[in-house]
This record gives sequence, C-alpha cells and structure tokens, in this order.
Amino acid sequence: MQTLLFLIVFPILVACLLLFVKRTTLRYAVVTLSALAIGGASIYLLMRYAFEGAVYFAAPSEAVGLAMVIIEMGLALFIIYMGAKFRNYLAILLAAIQAVLVVYLEMTFSGSLHAANNLFIDQFSIIMALIIGLIGSLIAVYSVRYMETYHRHHPEVRDRQTFFFFVIFAFLAAMFGLVFSNNLMWIFFFWEITTISSFLLIGYSETEEATKNAFRALVMNLLGGVAFIVAIILLAATEPTSGGIDLARVLASGDTAIVLIPAVLIGFAGITKAALMPFSSWLLGAMVAPTPVSALLHSSTMVKAGVYILVRFSPVFAGTFAGFSIGLVGGVTFLVASAIAISRSDAKSVLAYSTIANLGLIAACAGVGTYMLVWAAILLIVFHAVAKALLFLGTGVIEQRTGSRNIEDMEGLIVRMPKMAVMMFIGIAGMFLAPFGMLISKWAAIEAFVQVPFGLVFIAILAYGSAVTVFFWAKWMGKLVTVTRNTERVEKGFFKEPWAPLYIITGLVIAAVLLFPVISSALIEPYVLAIYGVTALMEQANVAIMLLMMALLLVLPVSFLLFKRTARHLPAYMGGRPSTPDLQFAGSLGLTREAQTRNYYLTEYFGEAKLFRPGAAVCIVLILVSWVLAGVAL
Repeated sequence: MQTLLFLIVFPILVACLLLFVKRTTLRYAVVTLSALAIGGASIYLLMRYAFEGAVYFAAPSEAVGLAMVIIEMGLALFIIYMGAKFRNYLAILLAAIQAVLVVYLEMTFSGSLHAANNLFIDQFSIIMALIIGLIGSLIAVYSVRYMETYHRHHPEVRDRQTFFFFVIFAFLAAMFGLVFSNNLMWIFFFWEITTISSFLLIGYSETEEATKNAFRALVMNLLGGVAFIVAIILLAATEPTSGGIDLARVLASGDTAIVLIPAVLIGFAGITKAALMPFSSWLLGAMVAPTPVSALLHSSTMVKAGVYILVRFSPVFAGTFAGFSIGLVGGVTFLVASAIAISRSDAKSVLAYSTIANLGLIAACAGVGTYMLVWAAILLIVFHAVAKALLFLGTGVIEQRTGSRNIEDMEGLIVRMPKMAVMMFIGIAGMFLAPFGMLISKWAAIEAFVQVPFGLVFIAILAYGSAVTVFFWAKWMGKLVTVTRNTERVEKGFFKEPWAPLYIITGLVIAAVLLFPVISSALIEPYVLAIYGVTALMEQANVAIMLLMMALLLVLPVSFLLFKRTARHLPAYMGGRPSTPDLQFAGSLGLTREAQTRNYYLTEYFGEAKLFRPGAAVCIVLILVSWVLAGVAL
C-alpha cells in the first residue's frame, strides 16, 4: 500500500514544490528526478504485483473522505467564481448542481458511504499506472525545455510556468488516485480533479479562444460529473443489492438490473471524459494549449480516464442492450472521426481526430463487453498511449523548428530532420501498420465481434473505419519520407539531453511491439480470466506471423544502412520529360515547371461540416436509448 500512496501523494508534493522553482535549470532537475522516482515506483508495482491478481488495502477513509468533500466544495466555489468572471452561466449551474448532490449524498447516505477497502491494485491498474508513471512523467520532463521555447516564441503569453508544472503533477497524482481507488467516492473526487486540471491547462495562454475552449471542456466534463454523482446516489440507496460505493462489490453484484442504471450513468461520464461524440469538440478545442498538454491529455491522463472507467464496467455492460447501445456510440465515433481526419491537414487536428476515433473503438469493445473484446480494448489502450505520446511530442518539435505543423509543410522531413522523421515514422506505423499492436487489436476485435449478436454491425464499422484510417496515416507518412532537394537541415543541435524523452518513448513503442505477447500473457490475460473466468490467448501461430511481419518491416531501413555508400541519387522520373535534380522539368509550350506533390483531402466528402452533425445526432440518440434500455431492464 505504501507504493500506491507514494504515487498519489508524491506528485502532489512535487507540484507544491514547483510553485516556488522559477529557474529553468533547477526546474528541469526537480522534474527529472521526480519523473525517475514516479517511473521507478510504477515499475516496482509491476514487479511486485504482476502475478498476484487483485490486492485490496483498507486505507483510512473518514478523515480522507471529509478532506475530499471540503476540497470538492472549494473546487465548486472556484468554478462558480470563474464562471461569473467569464460569464459562463452553464458552468456555474452544473457546478452548483454537483455540489448540492454531493452534500445531499453525504447527509442522506452517510451510513452507506463506506468501502471495505478503499485502495486496490490489479493487472489492469498496473497497466494504467505504467502508462501514467512512464509516459506522463516523460511528457513532464519534455515540457520543461518546450515551455521555455514556447514563451520565447510567444512573448505575449504571460509566463506562468510554475503554475503550469503544478497542474501537470497534480494531474498525474489524480490519475494515480483514480486507477487505484476501490471507493467510488474517491474515484469521483479524483475524476473531478482531472476535470479542473484540464480546464486550467487548456486555458493556459489566457487568450479569448483558449478561455472559450477551456470552458467548453469544463462544461462537458461537469455534465459527466453530475451523471457520476447521481450514479453513486443510486448505488448508495440500493447498497444491500448493488454493493454501494465499493467498486469491487458493484462489479461482482449478481443483480445486474439494479446496477445497470448507475453503470450506464457512469458510462455516460466516461463518454464525456473520453471525448466521444457528441462531446468530441472539447478535445479538439484543447489543441490551443501548448503541445505537451495535448500529449498528456491524449496519451496518459484525461481521455484514458474515460476509457478506463468504461472498461472497468464492461462486465456490467456485457450481454445487455444498454451496453450494446454504448458500444454503438463508440463505433459511430470511430467511423465518423476517422472519416473527418481525412480532410484535415493540420497535424494536431489529425492526431486529435484519430485519438477520438481510437477511443471510440475502445468504447465499442467495452460496451459490448465480452472477454475477448475487453482483452482487445486494453491492448488498444496500451498501444495508443505510447504511439500518440510520441506523435504529439514530435509534432511539437517540428512546429518549433520549422514554424508549421501543417502536414504539407512536413514534406522532405527525412532530409531536413532525419532523426525526427524516423521517430514520427515509427509513431505513425504504430497506429496502423502490422505488426504494431493497434492493427493486431483491431483484428482481435473483429474476431470477437463475430461471436456476439449483431456483431456484423460492428465489423462493418471497423472495416470501413480502418480503411479510412489507412488513408490519412499513409498520406502523412508519405510526406515525411519524400526525398526533396536543396533543403536545409534544421536538426543540428536538437538532440541533446533535454530531448531524451523522445528517444525513450520511441523505444517504448518498439518495446511494446516486441513484448506485447508478454504484456498479454502476464497482465491482460490474467485480468480477463479473473473477471470472466475465461480469457483470450495468444496463439503461437499468431506470434510467429507477428515476428515474420516485424522482420519484413525491417527490410527497408536495414537496406538503407547496408547500401548507403554505394547508393546513387537519381533525378525524379517525370514520365519521360527532361528533368533536373531540383525537380524542374520541361512542361508544355516550352515552359519549365516545378514538380509539386500534394495530398488529397476530399473535404467535400469527408469534411467536418459534412459529417460531424449527423454523427453527433446519432450518438445523442444512442446515449438516450442506453438510458431507456437500462430503465427497461430494471
């Protein structure tokens, strides 16, 4: 239990310390040492508890619970103050409703607000702790130098770096608390801390756009928070049959009809937190924040909290029409967001829509909730976390070095920033190429959907969504590796000690590919077996195919190394037209033209204006249907 408490409390202490550290060199030292401590503790949890199943701890609750309620009231007052300051009355209303519900819960059901064990750890929470502790900490280290450069490029933004790093580490602490809590009141407390943290980070620049987008994220997540606290009230009122606020008892409750309504409400909170449609706009608006914030939200904190809670409640959703409806929300989100990503040329926008799409796929697996789909969902969480962290941080580096994050402007990056281009290539490959785990997880999901009623609907969604996914990833990858002439290298002096996180995260992407059979057998399969009594297994034939794919994937880069000295640089082939090394060719009427390449974006077919509203409308209907179906089941 000491390690769990350390991971929750230590980042808070570091956050408070960083409020008083103003020198960049000292801040870098503090953040780096803290990251090493947090990452080391996360790895220790893996070694200590990986093979022990679920272990519960009776942490003290009365004093801690009282402190949490006081902090929640303070946060509500803060939101009300900020809402009044910026005239966002919906935020004020939702914060007030939430505060009233918390007070009502404490006063009415005080005798039912106890969990036998407030903290726990199992294989799934170990996976989440590794994502938070390793990737989240690396992003924090990366942020130190990034924010120094950010303020040099944006002198109009007030320098609040001490506050920025305070929120970053408070965010990490809240995520650890969320995944280690067995008490739903504690989960709700940490859930709301993540909401406030994202609000503060998105609004960091204090511009009108940043403030507007921060409030959008706040309002949408407060809406989910209200649903969460209503679910806890329902569970407290039916404690003898539902298990009350003890998460383990709720999930093991044999009375699915009683538990289903609270589970669907908590699932709705997960939908808002994971930015599924129709709530995806808050995550898109979060792109105004500095790039490390985007990396943190997408890979290891905010949205991962949403899919974490959905996967936790998968056993309750399994075999119910309400769960099927939640799964369809995820499926529609996956398909629509993937299609919209085709029309985007801004790299962060592409990454945002691809995140929304993959979160939708995880939600689809969690909503249907069979043991094979839960296995696939957890594997998707792992690979999405490492690949997306690398891509966001890489995009931030490219933007600072080249002055643009437009995909078209990344043409020839393999010449201008070869090492960074290789890292981006690995990150993109991790999202859609074999044998990287995203593709393997999708294949496993298709296989699992075959075995469920109406599974063909999900298979069709997965097939079409995956097809458009290949389209937008492949065209970005093509831009990166296009060889251009007479271009200046801008990578010199870049790869120094402060940028070590990029190397490490790249290594994590590769390690996840090589070790995913081990990850599956040591962590995911035992968790699924403990929950369902049966588990998915990696067949030896599939592992052999994966290794063969990896060998084939290495043929191209290895050939570059082997034949580097003997290779000849030839001018581009222009269909028989005379051409020059700088891509000039003889065109019609004796004119000399420059060869240019540009991707297709098909905005008239796949643009946000065409697809977002229909997709959001369908998802709203499906969410309402899930509530109705949960009520009918009761």
